[in-house]
Amino acid sequence: MLDADARERVIVALDCGRDEALDLASALAGHARWLKVGMTLYYAEGPSIVREFKELGFDVFLDLKFHDIPHQVRGAARSAALAGADLLSVHGSGAGAMLAACREGADEAAEVRGERPRLVAITVLTSMDAASLAQIGIGCPVAEQVDRLARLAADNGIDGVVCSPQEAERMRGLLGPDALVVTPGVRPAGAELGDQSRVATPAQAIAAGASHIVVGRPITGAPDPVAAYEAIVAELVERA
Repeated sequence: MLDADARERVIVALDCGRDEALDLASALAGHARWLKVGMTLYYAEGPSIVREFKELGFDVFLDLKFHDIPHQVRGAARSAALAGADLLSVHGSGAGAMLAACREGADEAAEVRGERPRLVAITVLTSMDAASLAQIGIGCPVAEQVDRLARLAADNGIDGVVCSPQEAERMRGLLGPDALVVTPGVRPAGAELGDQSRVATPAQAIAAGASHIVVGRPITGAPDPVAAYEAIVAELVERA
């Protein structure tokens, strides 16, 4: 894998406050291509934080995991797209009408900004396992639930999925070569697991079929975040 390709595939998750996020973004500028803005940061700062990262030259994955009635999700997708996000997430478990509404909202924003963000559906959170699914009344294996939600998303205009690295190979086969397969739960060898249950190393995730990997604390919590980021890029280049 070329260096530029590796950088395109790594999304750095900034799940922190504004000052720390901007410090990290400034340090990573010229190195990283993608930043992820999740609920912690977005709910504190709103659309302005997306615009600030865009002005620094980053692509932004706005990971708000939309999950509401179709009308609300349509409006949320449109608003998030108009803030400048390049990639948005929506819960696959919201069912077909909600997923279709998310695509409609993104398409409406494209009429204003000239292009729409790409969309990925959350299948089963990487912090969850079979026991977690059972707690909410889902008795099938994790893999079966991931497959079901991935098909539902594809049938309703969503560009790909968010899944654990353990499901990446199957998602690639199910959704085809052009689908987005975004995998959180990526940890370099030796890193702490934190609250993730289904994990893999960066190279393992990409080899399994992930189009993008999301890495947070192993980069943002490192003594030298830029060095930690570059080590992941080097791993992808060397092991491709």
